[in-house]
Amino acid sequence: MLTDQVAAEFWNVGYVAIEGFLTVEECDSLREQIAKVVDDMDVPKHLQTEFSTDESEQLKTQGSTDYFLTSGDKIRFFFEKGVFDSKGDLLVPKEKSLNKIGHALHALEPTFKNLTCSPKVKEVTQKLDLQEPVIVQSMYIFKQPRIGGEVTPHQDATFLYTEPLGRIMGFWIAMEDATENNGCLWFIPGSHKAGISRRMLRAPKGEYPLLKFIGQEHNYSDDEFISAPVKKGGLILIHGEVVHKSGSNTSDQSRHAYTFHIMESKDTKWSEENWNWKVSS
Repeated sequence: MLTDQVAAEFWNVGYVAIEGFLTVEECDSLREQIAKVVDDMDVPKHLQTEFSTDESEQLKTQGSTDYFLTSGDKIRFFFEKGVFDSKGDLLVPKEKSLNKIGHALHALEPTFKNLTCSPKVKEVTQKLDLQEPVIVQSMYIFKQPRIGGEVTPHQDATFLYTEPLGRIMGFWIAMEDATENNGCLWFIPGSHKAGISRRMLRAPKGEYPLLKFIGQEHNYSDDEFISAPVKKGGLILIHGEVVHKSGSNTSDQSRHAYTFHIMESKDTKWSEENWNWKVSS
């Protein structure tokens, strides 16, 4: 499935799409299971957290309580903006309210664990010459119709920092067709070769908000990005330092995806300043 030529393209460009990584039936099984997880969801009002990739909003929401910071080894729920009324009650059905679920589906939910640790995933890591791969986080992303939020340009290593760099890669699997209309991924080819421009850190104990950023994301023009639409079951491999984004979903079609990040742990130091200091794999 991952040829030498495709592997070389990944290292050269910073990302690569592989259609048909999962079957339609495998995607449907994952979607059925996540529907059960959502049906059982019960988040106290004082812990309801809207998710955003805007830096100032991240500090205000994810950085305001431990709910996000302690989710690395748990299954927790993060909501789209504007889905609650002033009393904290949902304005939309709960299955339409979520931005994502994170960050330990791969460790705690058997259906997702079986996929994440499957022979086909191991085959990809072997083809990319990973010696001691470790899963550091996983997420189910909903990209809800009409309200699915924009993901601003970023590099995954900003949030998942290692020494040396170049040891993080993402597996992004489309549970539905991902198109330019419903918010597919966009990349700047080759941008992984320039390092990272900022980091998100846990703030020192006693400081507030609980997160902080150092450095600053560059300003990118839209014409630098190339879209990467994929069919249901398609996989996009994402280098930890490649710049990528996705637009808002203004269509009537959701864009569900399951994504997880793998670290080459051999001769690698995972930063204790990362928000996810406790790797659950």
